[in-house]
Amino acid sequence: MSDQLISPVQCRMARAGLGLTAGALAERAQVSKVTLSDFELGKRSPMPRTIAAIRAALEQAGMEFIDANGGGAGVRLKAQTSDAIISLEDLNAENDN
Repeated sequence: MSDQLISPVQCRMARAGLGLTAGALAERAQVSKVTLSDFELGKRSPMPRTIAAIRAALEQAGMEFIDANGGGAGVRLKAQTSDAIISLEDLNAENDN
């Protein structure tokens, strides 16, 4: 869904889930705070590239956007991958836990 736009509700939910202020997200997305706030409140619809920048910033921060597919569009935190994953070739008695 990365090439699709997001709704104001998805934006608010994603930002809340990450604990980001509007100012912090605006800075990450390199958009004005007024533009972000107006979008989230449904006051105006920014250019598609602006919404794409907001979405990209939220995805980089760890959010995943879910298509409506019959149940309503939404967001969720991406599954966290462990930095401690060891390939089978590197597995030995010292790191066998």
